[in-house]
Parts: sequence; structure tokens; C-alpha cells
Amino acid sequence: MKARTLTCLAAVVACWLAVGTAHSQELFSKLVGDVKVGDVQQGDVLEVPFILWGGDVATFHANGGLETKPDTIFDKAKLKLKLTPGDDFVAQVKSYLEGKTPFLRGTMSMLGQASEVLGANPKTKPVVFLQLTWSNGDHMVARPTCKVINDLKGKKIALQKNGPHAGMLNDILTTAGLTWKDITVVWTDDVTGPKGPAELFKKDTSIDACFAITPDMQSLTGGLTKTGTGAEGTVKDAKVLVSTATMNRSIADVYAVRKDFFDAHKDIVEKFAAGYLKGAAELVELKDKYNKKDAEASKKYKAILKMTQDIYGKEAIPGEPDADGLISDAAFVGIVGNVVFFKEAGNTTGFKEKEKAALDLAVALGNAKEKKDLLDAGLDYDALNKMTGLKADLTAAGITSRPPPKPIELPMPGADPLENAIFFFTINFEPDQDQFEEMKYGKDFDKAVRDASLFGNSVVAIRGHADLAKVIGDYVKAATKKGMLKAEGEGANRKYTLKDGTPLKLEETAKVLKLIRDGDFTGAEDDPKKTLQAVEELSNKRAETVRQAVLKYAKDHNLRLDAGQLKAVGVGVSEPAVPLPRTKEQMANNRRVEFRIVKVPAEAVSEVPY
Repeated sequence: MKARTLTCLAAVVACWLAVGTAHSQELFSKLVGDVKVGDVQQGDVLEVPFILWGGDVATFHANGGLETKPDTIFDKAKLKLKLTPGDDFVAQVKSYLEGKTPFLRGTMSMLGQASEVLGANPKTKPVVFLQLTWSNGDHMVARPTCKVINDLKGKKIALQKNGPHAGMLNDILTTAGLTWKDITVVWTDDVTGPKGPAELFKKDTSIDACFAITPDMQSLTGGLTKTGTGAEGTVKDAKVLVSTATMNRSIADVYAVRKDFFDAHKDIVEKFAAGYLKGAAELVELKDKYNKKDAEASKKYKAILKMTQDIYGKEAIPGEPDADGLISDAAFVGIVGNVVFFKEAGNTTGFKEKEKAALDLAVALGNAKEKKDLLDAGLDYDALNKMTGLKADLTAAGITSRPPPKPIELPMPGADPLENAIFFFTINFEPDQDQFEEMKYGKDFDKAVRDASLFGNSVVAIRGHADLAKVIGDYVKAATKKGMLKAEGEGANRKYTLKDGTPLKLEETAKVLKLIRDGDFTGAEDDPKKTLQAVEELSNKRAETVRQAVLKYAKDHNLRLDAGQLKAVGVGVSEPAVPLPRTKEQMANNRRVEFRIVKVPAEAVSEVPY
């Protein structure tokens, strides 16, 4: 179970917002109103906002509750904190500007939406100093009108206004090569509940897709890999189109601090960051031992679950499994993940890339008129590593190494062409082409690398397709000569009949291929079996050649890429774009390499240290 940020709950409107375009959002400055920037209030206790998310449980643990308890991680670091609710992000920003707290808690896209307001005064420019987690529990649920994200153009989508799902949708649209103008958005004020996207999706069948937190996703579909039946409150035929369980580097949860406070009290910010990282490491270890039925660890972990319930309330977190699920949906990145996020060159889902996307989105949605940058704290992670006492491996080898990918089975050629697919795009090539130069295909290779990074828990299947014109031609000649096939008529009007009198349509690819594989063409001048084998080998070779070209592109451009994500698949002629090609153009459409993002079963995903 997961409850995601309940932004703007204090400003709930009594009805859903009218259908509008992405540009119907208000300037964030209007939402905040006329707020006078004040100095950060001095005192022994610092206020730190928290939101309804599993990553914040590590803050609770490090603090011992809403107020710093003796002998806790933050207490030992000489910090005294008062944790305050921050789900109303507009109110959180107001407190930050007024100086009631120097800290902000949100996602990168949320900070982007408020960036113009935050950056209007040099004192309040946000310094992003810590990534907490990546989300593994936000979902886009769709009706059958959207089988893959390529289908989103012209569709109507419901999501919460000024919340984290705007950034997620932006990533989806960018992947699909679409813009916000290509869709119609129905904005809701809440992320969940009676005025949230899931409830609207249930009631309004004109809504093609909606964004949902895990409990709502389960109520709509029955589960992450299931399809709604219409029973028990589910929506018939609704299924998860995209999930951060797969697109796991989309929503980055972060802490930011006012620049004036950072400049004056960098030591406090470092202590807080180190304390959080240590708290997160302890939480993850306790959860792991709890799952393994360790008695002592289970007792401590259950106390954390109880504290989580008490802080969030029974309405948000009804029971212990819900608190555990909240934590499970948060992928804690740890100190290694922070080095990767803030420091690693060539990381297409790192801080600079996420900042650019967040600022671009703020302008596109109408939250800002101009872009005001977010600052990188530039913390010393070696020093932070010593402060935590975790002794993490921050060497280049330790950061970039990943466990070897687990073997997975991709959909077999000829099966449902879109089975487990999230998105696909294709490139075409010339007959017998065996080289794929960057000059011509560089943009495609760059997209493949970026897609692989964003969809970190997926496989990018590089699927080589061949044209089947020669296969069909050789089959017709050989089968006719051997009496297996009879032809009547001329040209496009020619009809074919099998030996037993059954009509045969050459565009029935699967049937033709079976006849070739089962037939005896011994002695045929152009044996279709040999032709079929040759094109299958060619498609395998071509797919692997493209895979190597993508890997080379990433290396040459110093882009981060997990080679294990890329799988070469030779599809041969089993999935033609044009089943019976007659022109050179149609044959060219069949000669293609397809990049397909494929969902991977959870058990096949290798654990990584960030």
C-alpha cells in the first residue's frame, strides 16, 4: 500500500475542476499569494516538514517521532527537530518563505512548479541537498483504448493538480514523443479519495486514463499485473499502463533548504543529511530482517510501523500492513544513490536532468512564467560517509557496479506483438545493411539510452525484423512446383489453394511460416526453408549489431547505461508491418529494428545498492 503526497488538501474545492488543457494550471505565485520573505526563525528547535510517503519514515526513525527523542540518531548529532505536516505544499512554501522553516520537502517536479516563487529572492533560492527515494508505487491506469503509451495522443487523462504525478506524466509523454497539447487533462484537487483521479475514472467512462497511488490502483485493477473485471469495485478491463515499479527513475523525492540558511549553517544541513541516511539504512536493514522473521529486528520494525500509524493517523494508514506497504513503495537510494544522482557524469536521470525537466514543466503548465534554477548543495560525500559510519563504497567501481541481470523470458516472436510492452519506436534500414552509424542513428541511440535509464526496472528489447517478400516468393515457386500449392489468376488478383483444396491467403503470415517449416522442399532451387533460416539469422545479427552500436554510443558520449538492460531479439519475418509487401516502400517498412520497453516480472529485477 502506498499513500503519495496529498498536496493542497487544505485548499480542496467542493467539485472537480473542469476539463482543460495543461495550460489551465495557475501561476504558483497566485496560489501562494502575497507573502513577505522573512529571516529563518532562530531557536533551539528546527521545524522540518514531512509528507505522506515511505521515505519520510526514515526521518521519523532518526528522530524517534515528531520531536527529537533522547539517544536517537538526530539527538546524537546534536540536532533538535520538530517534524511538521507538509502535504499542503502551498502552505509548506509559505512557511519556507516566511522563515518558519528553512527546509522544503517534495519531489523534483514539485520544486520545479514552485521554482519561480522560491527563486524570486536570493535568500530563499532552494538548495537541493538530499535525495531520499525513487518512487516504486505510483501508477497510470488505463482503459483498453490505451494499450501502450504510444496510444495516448488525443486521450483524456485525470491527475491531481500541483502534485507529483505531473512530473510522471511529463516523463511518459516525453518518452512517447508527445506534448501536453496532444492530450486533454482533467485536473483534480486531491491525489486520492472522493475528489481524486481514481474516483473520477470510475464514474466518467470518457476518461481514458488516470494516475493513482497504490491503494487506488489496486481498487481499479485488482493489482499491478491484473486487469479489472468489474467485480469488487474494479473497473472492467482497466489495467496499469505505466508504473514507477518499472519507470523507477521518474519521481525523485528530495529535501531542499533555503540558500541563506545553507550558507550560514552548512554544518547543520550536513548533520541532517547524514542522520537521514543512517536512519534510512537502519530502516531498510530492519525491514529486511523483519521479512526474514528475525524476532529482535521484527520487534523494532513493528515499533516503527506503529509510530508511522500514529503520525499519519488510522484513516491514512489503517493497519500495520499499510505502514509496511508505504515503506515498500519507497526505493531508498542511500548515500551511493546520492552520489549517482548529484555527481555522476552522464546520468540522464540525475539532478541536472531532473532540474531541467522540472523547470521546463513548470513553464509548460503555467506554474511559472520564467525558469528559476534549483541549486545543488555540492556536499562532500566522503565526509558525509564518515559521519554516517556506514562505510559505503563510494569508489567508481562501487558506484557503477550492478549485480548481473537475472535471466528473463521475453515474448516469443509471433506472440502478441505488444505483450508486456510499455512503449516502442522503430528505425528502418537498407537491404543487407550491417552497420548503423551514429551520424544517421545517433538520436535513436540517445533515446534508447535515456529510456533505459528512466525505465530502470525494464528491459529494452532491440528486436530485429526482416522483410518477408523473398520468403513468400520462394515458397510460392517451390510449393507450386511440388504440387503443394495451386495458383489461379494474375497479379494482385491471383488466388492460392493448398493441395487439399483449402484457400490460402499469403498475408496470413503465421500460417505461411508453418507451411514452410512443416513442408518438404528438397531439391527446390530456392528452398524457402533455407531462405527463412537466412532471414532469421540476419535479423538476429542485425539486432545484436544495433545493441552493440547503442552500447558504443553510450560509452563514446559518457552516458550511464546498464548493458544488461539491452536484449537483442531476432524476430525474423514473423511480425511484418506489411504482411504481403508488393512495393519497395512496403518492403522497406518491414526492414526495421524496434526498440521496445518491456515490463519485467518483479522476481527478475536484480537488486541494486541505489
